Order: sequence, then structure tokens, then C-alpha cells
Amino acid sequence: MGDTGTLGVAIVGVVGTLLSALLTRRAADRSRQRERERAQEAADRRQRERQLRASFVALNAAARQYLAVLTDQLHALGNESELPDTRQRLAEARDHFREVYAEAQVRVPEPVLGLTGRFSRELGEVYGMVRRLDGGVLRPGDAPEAARERIAALWTARRRIQAEMRFQLGVSRSDAGR
Repeated sequence: MGDTGTLGVAIVGVVGTLLSALLTRRAADRSRQRERERAQEAADRRQRERQLRASFVALNAAARQYLAVLTDQLHALGNESELPDTRQRLAEARDHFREVYAEAQVRVPEPVLGLTGRFSRELGEVYGMVRRLDGGVLRPGDAPEAARERIAALWTARRRIQAEMRFQLGVSRSDAGR
């Protein structure tokens, strides 16, 4: 029985050693897997941040361009030689803004989207006013001075959107008017 007890102790020792190595390896594998998952999550987060930043940059640039060309169109109303060029640039800027805004609608956070939606609607209204001023078919309230005032208000609104974008990116500690 002494030999059997010794053999049993030896078997338990060998099994314990093997299980210990197996459990240590399994714990190390789980740790490596968790580390890979954390690294992937960090890479995914950085990618989302890059995409968000790119969306914000494109939206901001398109809004600036649209407003600048809208202003140019308003200034060109008295100069027939400039009108064809500014009409074309305005149509292009409007189309580009619409494309960028459509993409932003599925990418940007709600606070920016809400501000941008109101901005887009107002841009469309001012665009219509400027085009009516250009075409001579006016509605009540259509006037160059009214268009200038609304364009100035849109520049202010664009700056609020930009501030919110910066806040969302963590670039600014401002509460962006909240």
C-alpha cells in the first residue's frame, strides 16, 4: 500500500503540474485575447474619430463655400457679365453641400446634426431668395438687404456649428452655446 500511495501522490503531482501549466497557458491566452480586443477597439475608435473629423471638415468647408458663393451671387446681381459664372458656381456649391450634408446625416452626432439641419433649411431659403432676385420673380420680403442680413445670420450659425464640432471632437472646452 505504501507503493500505491506513493504512486498516487506521484500521479496527483504530475497531473497537478500538467493542469497548472495548462491553466497558466489558458489564462495567458485569455489575457492576450483581451489585449488584442482592446487594441482592436482602440483602432476602431481612432478610425471612427478620423471619419468623424473628416465629415466635420467636409461639412464645414462645404458650408463655407456655399455661403461664399451665395454672397458672390448676391453681389453679382447688378453685373450681367458676372452672373453666368456665379450662377454656375452657386449651383455647384449647393450640390456639393447637399452631398456632404447627406453623408453627415448618417455620421455626425445629434447635436451637430440638429444645428446643421436648421442651417441647411435656412441656406435653402436664402438660396431661393437670391435666385428669385436674380430672376426677377420676387416674393414678399425678397430684397438684397434681406438676403444680406440672412447670409450674415448664416455665417454666425456656421460658427456655432463649427464650435459644436470642435466640442464633439474634444478640441474645445466650450459648451458651444448649450
